[in-house]
Formats: sequence, structure tokens, C-alpha cells
Amino acid sequence: MTGRQTDALDRLFSAYGLDVPDGPGAPIELTGLFGRTAPVVLEIGSGMGDTTAAMAGADPDRDYLAVEVHTPGIANLLDLVERRGLRNVRVAKGDALELVRRLPPGSLDAVHVFFPDPWPKARHHKRRLIQPAHVALLGSRLTPGGVLHCATDWAEYAEAMRETLDADPELVNPHAGFAPRPAHRPVTKFERRALLAGRPIADLIYRRR
Repeated sequence: MTGRQTDALDRLFSAYGLDVPDGPGAPIELTGLFGRTAPVVLEIGSGMGDTTAAMAGADPDRDYLAVEVHTPGIANLLDLVERRGLRNVRVAKGDALELVRRLPPGSLDAVHVFFPDPWPKARHHKRRLIQPAHVALLGSRLTPGGVLHCATDWAEYAEAMRETLDADPELVNPHAGFAPRPAHRPVTKFERRALLAGRPIADLIYRRR
């Protein structure tokens, strides 16, 4: 990590971060976590935090809970939170599914899964985040009408995502296929590299019934 990131992690994690322990634990109370009552967006796999910070800054009426396992990414997002004066961001360190299990049903306005690991080898597909049991869990935490928004640059995973999401009885696809790229989702460095390499980007946007 850079010196700035290390400093941000040391100073800010206690105020803006939370550790996600393994195994059973107490539910996470979102109003207490953010200090207010507002719709909450869960960002799974926030990477270096640029997308989370940009979206939270443009959307101050909603709270953003980012979850990531990569310490430099967590530290970088904390640094962005301080430098941009963001009051509506919290950063969780640990396993995303363990975090989701601790959230109350119907407590999320949206879940974002942007460019998750595609695990391209067939023997690793079971590690993918977007699979039926995980989608059912994510959907259960959405409020009725809440949005599950996924994006990927891996064509085979995009098709597998669509098949899985279409099969979930609690989700509906208002676009009848892949969604147009929404203007509110920032273009990341990762996405630019994918486009330069000729990999098309697929957005999948579903709503809970």
C-alpha cells in the first residue's frame, strides 16, 4: 500500500469500516451503522473504490455499503471518502456473502455486482458469485422493487448470469435481455482496458417483485 493508503486505513477504518467475521453473528443494523435512515446500496467487490466513491458522491440521499477483501482497495476507498467528504459510505472487510447473511431481509435498495471474478475454467464455475443460491440470498435482502445490477466483460459469464437471474422467481427483468449501459455507472479503468481489448460490456439489471 502507499503511505497515504496506510494512513487512511489506520485513521479511518474505526469510523467508516467494519470487519465481517466468519460464521454466525449478530445482525448488522444499518441505521446505526450510517447514523441515519436512508435507502442503502450494497457494492460487492468495490475494488479500489473509485466507482463506489463516484456513485455515492452523486447520490447523497442513499447510503453505500461497500464490501471488499483486498486491503489496499479498502484503504484507497477510505482515503477517497475523506478527501471527498463523503458521509454516506461505509466499508466492510471480509466475505460478501457472510455480510449479506447478517443484513435484515428487505433492507437494501440496490445490490451492485460490477465485474466479479468470472472464474473462466469450468471446474471453477462453482466459485462464481452469480449462481442460484447466492442470487436467492441477494434477492431476499432487496426491498420490493429493489435493483440487482450486475456487469461483466466476460461474454460466457454474461450469458450464465442472465440464465441464472431469469430463473429466479423473485426477480423480473424490465429489459427482456441485457440492459443498456446506464449513465450513472462510472466507467472504470478495468472497463476501459476490457473495451480496448475488444471485450464487450454486459449490464444486467433486475428488480425484485
